[in-house]
Amino acid sequence: MKKIQKLFAASILTLAFATGAVFAHPCKEGKIEAYAHPSLMNAEAQTQVDGNKVYQVGGKIYKTKNRIGIKNKDSAYVDSWARDVLSLIKERSGGELFNPKMPILRSEMAVVLSEGFDIKPVGKTKKYTDVAQNYWANEWIARATDANVMIGYPDKKFRPDQPITKAEVFAVIAQLIDVPIDRSLLVPEFNGKTIEYIPSWAIAPTKEVVKSELLDQVPDPKRVNDDMYLSKEQVAYLIGTLRTNFAIANSKIAKDKNAPDCVKAYKPVYLNVKLADRISAKTSNIGQKFAAVTTKEVEINNNVFPAGSKVKGEVVAVKRPGLKNPGFIKVKFLEIKNGDCVVEFPKNITEAQAAQIKNPNFIARLLGAPFSAAARIIGVSGRTVGSGVNIAANGVEEIGDELSDAFVDTLCLQPVAGVKRFGSSFITLGKGIYDTCKNIISGVFGVIYEIGDEVVYLIVPSLSNASSLNPGEELLIIF
Repeated sequence: MKKIQKLFAASILTLAFATGAVFAHPCKEGKIEAYAHPSLMNAEAQTQVDGNKVYQVGGKIYKTKNRIGIKNKDSAYVDSWARDVLSLIKERSGGELFNPKMPILRSEMAVVLSEGFDIKPVGKTKKYTDVAQNYWANEWIARATDANVMIGYPDKKFRPDQPITKAEVFAVIAQLIDVPIDRSLLVPEFNGKTIEYIPSWAIAPTKEVVKSELLDQVPDPKRVNDDMYLSKEQVAYLIGTLRTNFAIANSKIAKDKNAPDCVKAYKPVYLNVKLADRISAKTSNIGQKFAAVTTKEVEINNNVFPAGSKVKGEVVAVKRPGLKNPGFIKVKFLEIKNGDCVVEFPKNITEAQAAQIKNPNFIARLLGAPFSAAARIIGVSGRTVGSGVNIAANGVEEIGDELSDAFVDTLCLQPVAGVKRFGSSFITLGKGIYDTCKNIISGVFGVIYEIGDEVVYLIVPSLSNASSLNPGEELLIIF
């Protein structure tokens, strides 16, 4: 009897810890997520957050933001530079109260510019009376001011925690780019509306930024018009888009001839790789590793890697495709290796494109299809049955409580409340039947979809290219 009691107690503790783990890692927008199977009604979803699996039935699926699309691929992405630099600021500044929607501070602007153009301190750094040696952004402030992309105030202060207005942001960016504009004193429009809070001295810089079309990629475009400040997120995307334009040979944005030397000397790293593995939104899982080899020589962190160097990557987000849902897959590149020399890739990816699209070998697809098809069908069927059991168990428990309350209320001389409770049990029963039917239909659709998907990939694999990266495809990654 004691053993049974101990076992029961251990089970309760295990359940408590498991429940705590689920609530300690809520589904947050911007994290990684995946469908458990293609669902007709989104009846079942699986979300993985920071390596801890959380299962939700009927929960909302949050799309992963902050990603860069791989050109020639409609539904394949890599992490964006903007996300990485925001994470860096959050980590170094303390992080607890960090809000990317709040106005960007001068210290944070120094970080974005320094990281954006790989600025390093040269010579004697400028000293500001209000920037302590141990201030979290001291290094980046020194880098930005040494390079003259930012300046302090005449009273030898930098005011690191002061918000920087959008007019000042535009003035900084206008010093880096060369875009022809008219010299009238009319404040420019953005998205058909005049931009507010632009003083006369900032009209020309604002026109240059608007004409460059850099603002077209900025989140919350309404705030660009109406607010005095740009958010941390908006400025990160603004500089990230500028980096991308500087990396494109035919970009219409030129570097200003009077721009600081660090900006004129900025050169992105071009990594050309050929994939060795297949990763797909339809079959791959979060955390899955993949391999590739370089097709051209590349220099990273003063290390030269010849063609044929090995590259490792990882799947960081998957959304299974379904009915009217293209799904997507997101990857990151981890490291490059040649012999004993191993270097982690910079996080600041600005662009990625598929240079060549090929279909994998038919024989390989034919031999692999039975295994993947069987596994996917069994997986969908098992999850559908499991979801059905869960719906039934919850329904029985709820109906039991309502019938119990009906008898208690009636015996306590509250017949009206008893009748209401009794009626509620029928409503619960109806909801349970509806949810069960929805789950069954969804599961049947999932099985049919998986079978059809295997046939499509076997016969016409090119139709799966949009959300997959296949062996032999060549990618160009720009850091």
